[in-house]
Amino acid sequence: MKIIYDHQIFIRQKYGGISRYFFELASRIPSMQGNHADIFAPLHINAYLGDGAQSTSRGVRLSKFRGSTVALDLFNGIAGSFSVKNRRDIDIVHRTYYAPTSYAPARSKRVLTVFDMIHERFPESLKDNGKTAAMKQAAVRNADHIICISENTRRDLIEILDVPERMTSVVYLGHSLIGKATAGSGYQPPCHKPYLLYVGNRGGYKNFMNLIAAYGQSRALRNSFAMIFFGGGGFTDDERQAMRSHGMSMEDAIHVEGGDEVLASLYSGAAAFIYPSLYEGFGIPPLEAMAHGCPVLCSGTSSLPEVVGEAAELFDPHDPNDICAAIERVVSSEQRSSTLIARGHEQIKRFSWKKCAIETLDQYQRLVGA
Repeated sequence: MKIIYDHQIFIRQKYGGISRYFFELASRIPSMQGNHADIFAPLHINAYLGDGAQSTSRGVRLSKFRGSTVALDLFNGIAGSFSVKNRRDIDIVHRTYYAPTSYAPARSKRVLTVFDMIHERFPESLKDNGKTAAMKQAAVRNADHIICISENTRRDLIEILDVPERMTSVVYLGHSLIGKATAGSGYQPPCHKPYLLYVGNRGGYKNFMNLIAAYGQSRALRNSFAMIFFGGGGFTDDERQAMRSHGMSMEDAIHVEGGDEVLASLYSGAAAFIYPSLYEGFGIPPLEAMAHGCPVLCSGTSSLPEVVGEAAELFDPHDPNDICAAIERVVSSEQRSSTLIARGHEQIKRFSWKKCAIETLDQYQRLVGA
């Protein structure tokens, strides 16, 4: 088969989970059964597409581009209309983000991946006035097949957008942050005592406020553990005020930014990784933590239970008391921590980019053969 991945996500992300997913697919599928896969992104900003021999894009990376994606989208769309739309040898066009139009040839099958239904479930957390939800709905209606990254995402898609189940499948993601922490990296966390780790954005459905309420109500946690927050930008004034109101010392609320080696080192050194999100389409950070021998605690909601299985301590993310109790159970028991670490090492074997690529190719073959 000949497969094209369009430009959409590669003009939006320099780094990121979605562009990593498509880069992994496009890099791996050509080695399977003689298939051919290309990323069509004549102009893009994505760093993965410059990663040496595995890169499957012939496009040009605009590493210092600071303009709007509108111009890049227009250019790539016009280029696609000339160089892709009239080709007769393309079997699959897999769209990498949500857009109402496509340059897929008429004979090719159109595949879309839906990562989550956050814009529909939590519109108040994502202040785009429903634009993404509308584009997603248009893209879904224009697809021949929709891949979902969890059973929970598929259920939500079917319920909210009334998509026939026969048009959907589930293919789990892999994870990439393996072996990044090295003894020679020289990174030392800016922390004077053991720490709990939080990773990612902190707004809205990410449930940051309930996490700090849980931490703040426990004298044992405040006395014995700092909290490190990786990524997501610096603390806002509202966040600082909320942390102080819950009795957190700002010396123990530490924000860190950095690359993969820094994050891997933080996972490796943390007493526990906490993921209190109200909703996730999949949830890669818990798998990253497991891969680095870190005990995982997370919400027992949305897709997270199917991703973490028995390898995480689950809690009710709406209840700070339950979050607090779960953290205390794990960090106060070496036996419980060790059990979660051991289970985590087994759980991550279920998820790999190779497996993701094999199962995605299987869906392509079923669709073309249909």
